[in-house]
Amino acid sequence: MASAEQISIEVAYARPDEQIVLKLDVAPDTSMQQAIEQSGILERFPEIDPEKLKAGIFGKLKKLTQTLQQGDRVEIYRPLIADPKQVRKERAAAGKRMKKGGGSLDETS
Repeated sequence: MASAEQISIEVAYARPDEQIVLKLDVAPDTSMQQAIEQSGILERFPEIDPEKLKAGIFGKLKKLTQTLQQGDRVEIYRPLIADPKQVRKERAAAGKRMKKGGGSLDETS
């Protein structure tokens, strides 16, 4: 539990094979960048590039300089494997119609 001089936050990261949420007590003026560094998550997951890091709080992208509040969950985002807009364009060019849920109506089972 956080003391009067500290706030409780979480740092989260997920890969297809592993998800982790680390609980930390930090100073009230801690930035997202500082919390990520203090969590040790960069050492645990070396594929996270600190120079290209994208992160947010509860699903909303924020600047790494964002000051954290009590109870915030810092989420580290992985880069997209494929650009969703490009995938849609390619499907449209191929003449495939989409059904609800993302599957193609033209697929055969």
